[in-house]
Amino acid sequence: MTTRQTVRISSRKQPQQARSTELVAAILEAAIQVLAKEGATRFTTARVAEKAGVSVGSVYQYFPNKAAILFRLQSDEWQQTTQMLRNILDKTDIAPLQRLRTLVHAFIHSECEEAQMRVALNDAAPLYRDAPEAVEVRAAGQQAFETFMLELLPQVPEQTRALACDLILTTLSSVGKDFSGSPRTAAEIAIYADAMADMFRAYVNALNHL
Repeated sequence: MTTRQTVRISSRKQPQQARSTELVAAILEAAIQVLAKEGATRFTTARVAEKAGVSVGSVYQYFPNKAAILFRLQSDEWQQTTQMLRNILDKTDIAPLQRLRTLVHAFIHSECEEAQMRVALNDAAPLYRDAPEAVEVRAAGQQAFETFMLELLPQVPEQTRALACDLILTTLSSVGKDFSGSPRTAAEIAIYADAMADMFRAYVNALNHL
């Protein structure tokens, strides 16, 4: 039986000076453009280097392979989304159900804005999806929502709350992906997000009154 080798996706080193920070930023911007134009299957380190106007060796100073570049793009997107959600969920002066509604609107809007890039990154996901670094980044977002669920369902048994957390997150992700697959107007996004928030509110209220 063969052992599956884990691809290294961690950056080789972090930029320490302004010049190196600018270089990494240029590489990542070039990577976004190459991914959008060529897709995941034709995405290569050489194309990124050419687009950034630097040598392949310069790219390899910071990224050991194309999987590392793609993971950095995905990681940045995950972290931005997680921070956006935390900014909403941490406003404890606002009622939990209202925060959930705001979260749904922000998430669906974000999915529609980033649909093209998300599809391309999803195609590339097999390169890094199971790597420890990817698992760690996703876990941070999961933890933030699990903490919020304690506010949303304070008296519900832990097992039921865990199921509700998984169901809401899975629905958000799956439905958001499907809905953002076609161009949407701001009005369509608002109507759809409101309907989803209403559905979640009814579910949460039902669980709280069991």
